[in-house]
Amino acid sequence: MNQERTRAQQSRAAIERLYIAMRHLFIRGGYKPLGVSGEAMIEALRVLQPEIYGSVNDPERVELDGLFYIFQRLPTGIEECRFIHLISREGFENSQFQAIVPPRRRRNCYRIDQEEMYIEMTRGRSDIYDILTHLTFMYVEAEKIRHNSEDHMKRKRREWQMLEKIVEKENRGEEIDREVAFTYLSVLLGRTYEEVTAAYQRFEADPNVNSLFHITYWLGRLSTQEEYEKIDREITFSSALREKVGHHYYGELWAGHIKQFLWDNGLLDRPLHIISANLHSVMNCLFAPKALKKTDLPLEELAREVSLDENSQMRKTILAHALKNGLYQLDDTSGTNISVQIIDTAKIGPKMLPPELGTPKQPGKHPQPVIFVMDYAFGEQAYETLDELLKPFEYGGKRYPLNVASINIMGKAGILEGAKGDIMVPTAHVFEGTADNYPIRNDFHKEDFEGQGLDVFEGPMISVLGTSLQNKDILQYFLRSSWGAVGLEMEGAHYQKAIQAATMIRKSGIGKDVVLRYAYYASDNPLITGHTLASGSLGVDGVKPTYLITLRMLERILG
Repeated sequence: MNQERTRAQQSRAAIERLYIAMRHLFIRGGYKPLGVSGEAMIEALRVLQPEIYGSVNDPERVELDGLFYIFQRLPTGIEECRFIHLISREGFENSQFQAIVPPRRRRNCYRIDQEEMYIEMTRGRSDIYDILTHLTFMYVEAEKIRHNSEDHMKRKRREWQMLEKIVEKENRGEEIDREVAFTYLSVLLGRTYEEVTAAYQRFEADPNVNSLFHITYWLGRLSTQEEYEKIDREITFSSALREKVGHHYYGELWAGHIKQFLWDNGLLDRPLHIISANLHSVMNCLFAPKALKKTDLPLEELAREVSLDENSQMRKTILAHALKNGLYQLDDTSGTNISVQIIDTAKIGPKMLPPELGTPKQPGKHPQPVIFVMDYAFGEQAYETLDELLKPFEYGGKRYPLNVASINIMGKAGILEGAKGDIMVPTAHVFEGTADNYPIRNDFHKEDFEGQGLDVFEGPMISVLGTSLQNKDILQYFLRSSWGAVGLEMEGAHYQKAIQAATMIRKSGIGKDVVLRYAYYASDNPLITGHTLASGSLGVDGVKPTYLITLRMLERILG
């Protein structure tokens, strides 16, 4: 037990060193990944050994699942770039440069030339730390590829020379003998033929990620150039980015646009129910059965059909129907990358709702609620956006408080007991690495979700600094110690910090009796090998918990 706790403490210290180093380098304005500062980050990452990066400490075996995970979140072609420049929103959206947007971590990226990539960071410090962690891991794996491509005399192996020819053929669109190519690749990646074949297929199936041949070659090439030709790689931060981070610049723009819309449409004084979730589940629950003329089909089954609709025609039909019946969609222009939907329930007739929601309460003298759905925030961005949203709307020299009736958070989280797709109901949020903890009066309880074929866990949730920085030692400590945590996520403590500030300190006009509902579904179990985020998304297995939580929220909101 003492040894386990010591290892957890070592891991915790490694995370702190990593974050201190990243913050220092951010303030300094840049660094070389294989310079003294970069090596300090690499050493901290090696001590930590995050689960999501698998075999990062193995000197020869390249971590293939981890690479696929980060390349789904980094801009296409970044493996070719020696210079990576992190910027705020600085006008490139109005330039001739074509934006590259990674679908798994939506941010605008711009390939300036063959060697330089600009990446917009508009979601706060969590986003910056997240991408720096991914880049640090990428450079570690690049060094392995370089090492595997050389013999004991530091000469390039034949397999590397053959890979170069394969990449040239691939660029010209010519056919290659994949079985032979996989054999070469297995030497350079330090993995078996079978492992390389499976990894290649994963990379090949994602159109937003370059091929495994291409990525392996360019990672190894840039590493070789730095080692022998002293052509360094660099990561820099723009002065505008360093100036804006931490000042709610984008959150204020985002919230101001939303409150102006509510004012212009006469919705500002109506009871407002805030939901943080994906943008499809609430819309589908309210509008899909009627839009698709499938009111007799159970909502979960209908949702599975919609999620499997490859050409998205069903989704287009649902959205068109919703836009005619009280839904307004506000796409983000502020830079937060958080789109929102506003639903005027006064325009939804009782006969339009699915049977699972029952018959809504008659309005009588009370105004019908407005449902505000915001897409997922990222880490610290949750505080920035909700804090700005809960402030009164200022117009004509007057302040108009929002009439917030409830705040509902549905999130994806890593579970510490149970499996993917199970549900967690938090009783508190504990902010990792700090003395901050937030007990909550959750309107949801374990019993609200039981009896539906899913396991449900109730207890504290750990709000972590980054999902890619967790290892089994830390997680086992949170699970087995007196904390008794049931899961980990990145936004809960930040949301609660904003809520408590608005209701207890800022006097924003939001009453202390605002109803809070938190529920999470498990996207992964980082304590089980092969069940981390790097192993892939939930897919249709996420439909049941997503819609169960969404229905419970709407039942309470609609009465």
